Amino acid sequence: MKQTIFALATAQGRAGVSIIRLSGPDALTALKQLTNKAVTPRTAVFTSLTHEGDLIDEAIVLWFKAPHSFTGEDCIELHVHGSKAILDRLYGVLTRLGLRLAEPGEFSRRALENGKLDLTQAEGIADLVDAESEAQRRQALTQIGGGLKTQYEAWRTALIDILARIEVFIDFPDEDLPTELADSILERIADVEASLKLAIADSQRGCQIREGFRIVILGEPNAGKSSLFNALLKVEAAIVTPIAGTTRDVIEAQLRIGAYSVLLYDTAGLRETEELVEREGVRRARAKGDEADLRLWVVDSSAAGFAGIDPRAGDLVVFNKIDQGSDKLYKSFVRSDVSRETQSLKVSASTGQGVPDLVAAIETVVTERLSVQTFPAATRARHVERLQEAADHLEQAQGTRMRVPELTAEHVRASINSFEALFGRYDVEGVLDVVFSTFCIGK
Repeated sequence: MKQTIFALATAQGRAGVSIIRLSGPDALTALKQLTNKAVTPRTAVFTSLTHEGDLIDEAIVLWFKAPHSFTGEDCIELHVHGSKAILDRLYGVLTRLGLRLAEPGEFSRRALENGKLDLTQAEGIADLVDAESEAQRRQALTQIGGGLKTQYEAWRTALIDILARIEVFIDFPDEDLPTELADSILERIADVEASLKLAIADSQRGCQIREGFRIVILGEPNAGKSSLFNALLKVEAAIVTPIAGTTRDVIEAQLRIGAYSVLLYDTAGLRETEELVEREGVRRARAKGDEADLRLWVVDSSAAGFAGIDPRAGDLVVFNKIDQGSDKLYKSFVRSDVSRETQSLKVSASTGQGVPDLVAAIETVVTERLSVQTFPAATRARHVERLQEAADHLEQAQGTRMRVPELTAEHVRASINSFEALFGRYDVEGVLDVVFSTFCIGK
């Protein structure tokens, strides 16, 4: 029998109310040792919590009777005043009653083990707890609600049906089965593989929403990159001086753009240099630019030219210091071949001129790239790996051309197993340890 666990389900620190969650076979017994008041399932009861005649706190308690609870076990919630003294006292009492402090993610892990949710939904819970933007909230709720599970289950069900049809060829090898049947099986395998490849291609969107859309500011020294970085953040996060090469390393900050979370990076000025530290900063800037989801090229409007930038399709080119000079360089860039498939804007990071237009342009790019969807987007590398594995097995299945039905069936079966691993039903222990280690203690 599993040991009963407990943990703080609300945030650490001083609060008006804190909730301690209990789950396991002895949860109700522990509650009865803390109060003499009768409790009924799903009914909030105001009561005194005592131990050995000592009043611990006046609290509201809730009992969720198994299996109708988050974990599928008897669950108790103690809503107490959120002081450290009360929590410490309750932790000590619960430990003496034979309960133990839960490990990270153990409540969600028990919910998975008891069939209350699958691994993709459990991951959605972790993402919802960590959500900081509206898009992250929506994506996590879709995942908790079974969005990914429904899509993955549809592919798995289709493969099971295909496997059943292949079994006809295995069970009746001497029958003269029509070639059209074999062709239809191969066509259905190809259809599922094509859908998987579309989902894999779309997976970057899910990761960008979950982890943050990466925007890197690039340009030559003294173009005003750090000033623009500060203007976008609306705080003095990066040091700004007239000295070229002030920024030596990559500086990261989080920013909210519309419904999305953005990771904004300030970088060292791009130029050839023999100075060791600055040269390393330039190398890191170029590397970060290569990883970017969007690049902002900053140009000094009063400079002699824009040869120091290397924009690619979809980049934004920002002509800074527009308050200090003319817009001749900007107009020259717009007419040049370099400007094709990029968007150019005029700003002054120091006065704020044009910055709202830049933010609007960034929001448009981020929204366009992250809102287009065919399927609920895979949110983790683990999902992408399993989907790719499933697609690879289906490609191999098609390669058999049904000449050896047993071999075709084995490849389809291996593809099904990839989905079982996604759900946490197959080859799971190592995966579960990694997934749930990222959860907070009370979840």
